[in-house]
Amino acid sequence: MELLNSIFLNPIFSTLFSISACGLIGLYLGGIKVFKINIGITGVLFAGIILSYFGIKFDEPLVHFIREFGLVLFVYAVGMQVGGGFFSAFKKNGLIFNLFALSIVILNIVIVLLTKHFSSVDPATATGLYCGAVTNTPALASAQATATSLNMGDLLDKISSAYALAYPGAIFALVITMITLKFIFSKEYEEEISKVNFSSKPKIVNHTILVENKNLNEIKIKDIPAIDDLRIVVTRIKKGESITLASPDTQINTGDMILAVGEEINVDEFSKIVGSKTDFDLKKESQKIINTRAVVTNRNIVGKKIFETKIPSYGVIVTRASRADIEFIVSDDYTIQFGDNIVIVGDEDNVKKAVSFIGNSPKDLNHPDLVPIFIGIIVGIIIGIIPIHIPFVNGRLKLGLAGGQLISAIIFANIGNVGRISWYIPPAGNLMLRELGIIMFLSAIGLKSGHSFFDTLINGNGLILMLYGFMISIIPIFIAGYILKKVYKIHYLTICGVLSGSMTDPPAIAFANSISDSNLASISYATVYPLTMFLRIISAQILFVLFYG
Repeated sequence: MELLNSIFLNPIFSTLFSISACGLIGLYLGGIKVFKINIGITGVLFAGIILSYFGIKFDEPLVHFIREFGLVLFVYAVGMQVGGGFFSAFKKNGLIFNLFALSIVILNIVIVLLTKHFSSVDPATATGLYCGAVTNTPALASAQATATSLNMGDLLDKISSAYALAYPGAIFALVITMITLKFIFSKEYEEEISKVNFSSKPKIVNHTILVENKNLNEIKIKDIPAIDDLRIVVTRIKKGESITLASPDTQINTGDMILAVGEEINVDEFSKIVGSKTDFDLKKESQKIINTRAVVTNRNIVGKKIFETKIPSYGVIVTRASRADIEFIVSDDYTIQFGDNIVIVGDEDNVKKAVSFIGNSPKDLNHPDLVPIFIGIIVGIIIGIIPIHIPFVNGRLKLGLAGGQLISAIIFANIGNVGRISWYIPPAGNLMLRELGIIMFLSAIGLKSGHSFFDTLINGNGLILMLYGFMISIIPIFIAGYILKKVYKIHYLTICGVLSGSMTDPPAIAFANSISDSNLASISYATVYPLTMFLRIISAQILFVLFYG
């Protein structure tokens, strides 16, 4: 007992103990599954609420600092995670999917405004309902940061309590929508699942092609029609009995065999231009020519194109690269980024030299450079305090800590590097930063809002607020899902991914992935996630300012 007293009588010890207890209990609660879904990291918030209600001691100013610092770490890490795909998400079908995600965000806001107008819900509670109904913790952080910047810190508990009331129903709203769409379009669902392509990512293959097109006699490989458009790389060539490494300047003749690497559909098209596929395995027969994977950790070549480095001088070629789990064909004008996993083809000795040159050091890859992280955070703080004028809103909006960190991270994630400074964060490092930040943030919120949460739930209109949150969640996603299926004939799994991404809801995408081994849902989820995350954070701020500006 004396030991416990010594902990809780010391404000620093008691606060650290309380935050750690929230994290420990919350992670356990978040892992409990009900109908194949769980509340995940949000369990930390509920752990904080429960511990606070039962009177655990903590120092309020210190908890306030922990909340803000956790917010910075979390949002910056999220921005770095999604930033690289932020602009590329608008290509091809991504534009349509992101427009639907945008429409869901707008509908969510409209329903919140209608709820506030036609009910007795106060603005702070309405803002919290919005954040919880879209299962977006960064939006909650953004709204609370805005309230603090407007000297309305007394509203923080109301916002977080409403968030906690709406969050569980929002998860089930998304799952119910998926199941309902499956029932309405049951015939299409059965056909799509049975015919689903279990390799939705473009498959990169290599095939030996016999040169039969006489028009290609004595032309260089780089001059073969459509080779660039089809993104084909030729790695080996067989002339007579000799098999050698091919380069863009290698000449071809009818009767030669070449090994073409690219996406399967593109290789098929390329073979029709050059000649025809053959069963001869040029890769297997050219045993002196090897290919190996290596990771770029040499910071001196980061940001340069392949032809601007010494790589070609080693007599090797780079055929493909993997970045963020996406593999693609590359050519000499490909810009190298730190952490790229590239395939090098050539003679064994030359390949070893090239691998040594690019680094391929797991130690360097797994050791994050902290300097760029602090640069990014400082820039985010500066961005966050810059006032922005928004039409039809009184006063000027500041992005605050959450918005500033998000913008900063997206910018630096797309820049990649400046000189030798790289903003690459290893996936494990990013995950640790993200999880630690969100645990600090949610623990602090839970500890400070425990009594107000139970007071609203038991003595107030908690059940009505939960119903409002459920309606804010389910109406927009059901409308969007129905239109995507009925009008646009989008694959069911793709729709599940779009809806989950538009709500930035990991438990829901986990449920969608349990339906099939296909990665269709994950791909569409990743397509809309970056823009949606940005919109959710900014919209929560705008909503609060609309209410109080």
